[in-house]
Amino acid sequence: MTEPLRVLLADDQTLVRTGFRMILGADGIDVVAEATNGTEAVEAVRRTRPDVVLMDVRMPETDGLEATRRILTGAPGEPRVIILTTFDLDQYVYAALSAGASGFLLKDVTPEQLTAAVRTVRTGDALLAPSITRRLVQRFAGGDHQDGTRRGGEPAALHRDLAPLTPRELEVLGLLARGLSNAELAGRLHLAETTVKTHVARILAKLQLRDRVQAVIVAYETGLVSAGDREAAGRSAGERG
Repeated sequence: MTEPLRVLLADDQTLVRTGFRMILGADGIDVVAEATNGTEAVEAVRRTRPDVVLMDVRMPETDGLEATRRILTGAPGEPRVIILTTFDLDQYVYAALSAGASGFLLKDVTPEQLTAAVRTVRTGDALLAPSITRRLVQRFAGGDHQDGTRRGGEPAALHRDLAPLTPRELEVLGLLARGLSNAELAGRLHLAETTVKTHVARILAKLQLRDRVQAVIVAYETGLVSAGDREAAGRSAGERG
C-alpha cells in the first residue's frame, strides 16, 4: 500500500492554511505541519520531512523565496516546492522557480487543481502550465543588469552553458520551452515518446536542472528561445486553464 502523501503548508494567512488543509485532507493527503513564515517552514521541513511544500512567496520575516532556497540545498530527500501567489506575473515567483521550485499555483486555485498539483510534483514532474509559466518567464528572463543582478535586485539564478547538448537536445529544449508536452514533441520530431523522455532526462542531467520548469527558464535566459518567439504557443493541453 502506498504511503500517504505528506504536505507542509507555509502561509501567513490562517484562512488560506485552513482551507488548503481541509481540501488536501478530504483527498487523503496528510498535512504534517504548518508554518506562518519562511523560517518556520525551513525548520518544519527538517523536522517532518514532507514530500511537498506549499509555500507562500510573500511572508513576514523570511519570505518564501529565501525559504525555498534554504530548503532546496541538494540534501538527500529534499521535498518538492510549489509556490503560492495571489498574482501570476510576480518576479518573486520567477526567482523561486529559478531556485528550484517545481511550479506555482494561484491562491484561488480550485480544490481539484490543488490536489492534482500536489500529486503531480510528488511523482517528480514539474507543474508546468504553459499559458502562465511562459508569460512569467517572458516577463522576467533576460532582464539582467551588467553586474549580474536582475531588475528587482535578485541575482541571475540559472545561467547555463548549452555546449554539452547535442543538436537534437537543443531542438528538444527549444520546443519544450515553447510549451510542448512529451507527446507533442514526439509528434513534431517524429520520435517515440520514450525517446523524447530520454532526451529530456539527458538535458536535465547535463545542465544540472531539477525539472522542466528550470529548463524553460534556461532556454529563455540563454537566448535559445526569445520572448517574442510564440511558435507552438497554446498547443499544450495544460494551457487550457
